[in-house]
Amino acid sequence: MKIAITGATGFVGQRLVNALKNEGHELLVFTRNINHAQTIYPASSFPNLEIVAYTPTESGDWQERISGCDGVVNLAGEPIAERWTPEHKKAILASRQLGTRKIVEAIAKAEVKPSVLVNPSAIGYYGTSETKTFDENSLPGDDFLAEVCQAWETEAKQLTQTNVRLVILRFGIVLGDGGALAKMIPPFKMFAGGPLGNGRQWFSWIHIDDLVRLIKESLTRSGIKGTFNATAPNPVRMNQLCQTLGEVMNRPSWLPVPDFALELLLGEESIVVLKGQQVLPKETQALGFEYQYPTLKSALMDIVPQM
Repeated sequence: MKIAITGATGFVGQRLVNALKNEGHELLVFTRNINHAQTIYPASSFPNLEIVAYTPTESGDWQERISGCDGVVNLAGEPIAERWTPEHKKAILASRQLGTRKIVEAIAKAEVKPSVLVNPSAIGYYGTSETKTFDENSLPGDDFLAEVCQAWETEAKQLTQTNVRLVILRFGIVLGDGGALAKMIPPFKMFAGGPLGNGRQWFSWIHIDDLVRLIKESLTRSGIKGTFNATAPNPVRMNQLCQTLGEVMNRPSWLPVPDFALELLLGEESIVVLKGQQVLPKETQALGFEYQYPTLKSALMDIVPQM
């Protein structure tokens, strides 16, 4: 396949590009920073990859390159895990809402349209709760992240006017060599790890390799269409996550980080770690998707030795 990818230099994007490269696909990487992308994807190692400069939130000549592609994966978006100043909150929303709008616009204009768009969302769509269980048919929440996800998905759903297959994947916390785990592991290495907040908040996660496989299946299986939770079938509470991480690292999990400390450090963004949601991949499992890492311990035992 010929596949266009935005957000290809990010944590998930790099893993996806390498997996697709190994399968012999032709790749178009859209980026705001060509020099950075060339460092990650040197031509000598990625002969079937072309780097295309673009501005995600603006129309431009880059949109013409979507024509002739077989699939598009739109992973671009400003990082969530930074302090939420008013300016950064605007950037979080615009990068997803306008960025997706411009991708859909490019597909609508394309003379030879791709057959599929894989567009992420996030489990923040559901809001937060210590008691509720959410699946793909649950109603959205009403906090900032829920509003971002609803706006994000609304833009993607404009694609239905083009008869191009749309797959929306609501990402859970992605576990791999980087991302959230990269921030959690250093305290454990110093024997100072422990749960964040009260430890009762839900942590709905997915191993990065399972996520990449789900994206690949979404590209290649014509029967996959609609919205799916990209989470493992066994979410855990924060105290169980930290206990399991300690066991895998042979370190104690005894020093909790209190709510007020995180609120002082992170401000409004602390909601991401102090509150969570129990999300089940009901529709994803109905596809027959098989998880290589269905349990947290199996995922951590694979990832931690690499870090």
